[in-house]
Amino acid sequence: MSGKHASAAPDERTLGARIRPAGARSSTRRGSPTSTHVSALGSGFLGIGIAIVAALQSMLGLGIFLARADTYASLLPAVSAWTLLLVTFLGIIVTISATGERLPDWLYAFFLVALGAVVWLDFVAIAPFNDVGRNASASISAGFVLLVIVTLRSRWEVLVATSLLGVAFVVAIVLTTPLTPVTIPYQVTAVALAVSPGIIGVMLVAGFERILRRELDRVLVQSTVTAPRLAVGMLASEELARLDYDAEELLDAVATGDAPLPLPPSLASRASSLATELRLHLVQGRRETWLFHAITESDHLGRHVTVSDPGTLAGLLDDVQRDALLAALWLLSTDPVGVAPARTIAVELGPMVGGAVSTGGDRTIVPIAIRVSGMKRNRVDPGVWEALDRVGRYSDTTAQGSLRIEVDCVVVNPADAARPS
Repeated sequence: MSGKHASAAPDERTLGARIRPAGARSSTRRGSPTSTHVSALGSGFLGIGIAIVAALQSMLGLGIFLARADTYASLLPAVSAWTLLLVTFLGIIVTISATGERLPDWLYAFFLVALGAVVWLDFVAIAPFNDVGRNASASISAGFVLLVIVTLRSRWEVLVATSLLGVAFVVAIVLTTPLTPVTIPYQVTAVALAVSPGIIGVMLVAGFERILRRELDRVLVQSTVTAPRLAVGMLASEELARLDYDAEELLDAVATGDAPLPLPPSLASRASSLATELRLHLVQGRRETWLFHAITESDHLGRHVTVSDPGTLAGLLDDVQRDALLAALWLLSTDPVGVAPARTIAVELGPMVGGAVSTGGDRTIVPIAIRVSGMKRNRVDPGVWEALDRVGRYSDTTAQGSLRIEVDCVVVNPADAARPS
């Protein structure tokens, strides 16, 4: 049995749906719900923190402007820029709160136009200084105000707006500021302050979404820990529910007389197809353990882990051992700093070691071998060893750049468990 290769099963079409072979991946991954809008799953709190950062920087920028107000040739453009910026900022916060953390296209366009006007007014106000880097105030704060939308719009939209702001700064600097060794550092700092909030905000939200998808995937997979030794998985359960509904619909048609007896060829073919699918699911349910479903139905583990368990021995592990083994596989397949190359993990269970063990005569040992390619022992998270210690006694070796871990898992002997006491 492999976590990446499906069992041989007929590929039939019944009632307009395809029978998905065991272990095959669904076309709609469970990561997709988070792709619709992450704010529905907790980024609203992230947005609040970002808004606070933007507000604090705006207050700081406003204070710096007020301290230099007497140096401006004309205060009207600068005051207009700050007034428009604050009105836009407060207006977008109130609107987002009232509409349930949504930013429609028309409001997004109005927001960008308002920020563009703020930048233009600020550049007009500081043009007589001939030094954008030292005197820009409201235009730099506009880059921080862009943070408000990073949880509400797609990444590329935020990055495009940030890029346009950076281009505006570069053009204004080239047209108004003499570039000398003294002025260049101020110009570079101003451009960095204007564009870095949007870029950092996008990276922050992207990391949050990645963590969220990973945790959702792990929570869903964790439900397999308490499953019976041999059972269908979550995706197969959905298919069985559909089959049950179709079967009830057909039987109801027969009971009410809507379907005459003997059944016409079309209905007879439909009943035969239902029976075939049910038999296939019953056969699959006698070959697939909780570990098989945990691997194949996980978007993350399915890309890194394969399982070989021809004797369905994984089903003999108790809940504590299952949870610990699953945690170890998660840690082995995830690099803590995110720079490790793609790695593969092969898990082999069996053959079972018969005979009594020191913990009691009704116990036996299930050997588990875990081979991790492209990993050295010093790269293993310490939590892996803690988790494996709850699975059983383990030993590890390293050869040819691969880590091999062998675990002796003590389980209840199925033959003794089935024998009446």
